[in-house]
Amino acid sequence: MVRPGWHSRGYLPHYDEDGLVQHLVFRLADSLPAEALQKMELLGRIERFARCDRLLDAGAGSAVLRDTAAAQIVVDALLWFDGARYALIAWCVMPNHVHVVLEPIGAHSLSQIVKSWKAFTAARINAMLRRSGRLWAPDYFDRFMRSNEHLSTTIAYVENNPVAAGLCACPADWPFSSASARA
Repeated sequence: MVRPGWHSRGYLPHYDEDGLVQHLVFRLADSLPAEALQKMELLGRIERFARCDRLLDAGAGSAVLRDTAAAQIVVDALLWFDGARYALIAWCVMPNHVHVVLEPIGAHSLSQIVKSWKAFTAARINAMLRRSGRLWAPDYFDRFMRSNEHLSTTIAYVENNPVAAGLCACPADWPFSSASARA
């Protein structure tokens, strides 16, 4: 059983509770320039999220997940414990960030799940690209679903992300997403 409530590692606040469906976003360490992050601190929550979203969709940083083998490592990691540690509802691997909608199962907290994805994929991708150092930003964004409508809107947002970023014409065309997997 997950201990419910708010917690933080000094970055973003997170909320965990058994059976709570969540949308999470985790990003590459170099995907948002430090200067842009500092400027966003002064913005309101909604404008900050919109600005962050635009910068991520622009593909800032090394965007190592443009490499299809690197993106596939992330996809495989997301799918590996689907049905065991979490129920994967929707997902999309973008060139510099990842969206996931899931429901944790049993004693697996959101932070444990994200930590395992990041550790595994960082080791594999860094080895494949013959590089070292931090791959992922230290924290992640999460938002719990407040209604069925909120969930439906979020799934559509996640699966439409590559279209909004100009990477493909329709969600099912993006090979690193739940929309493609369902097609």
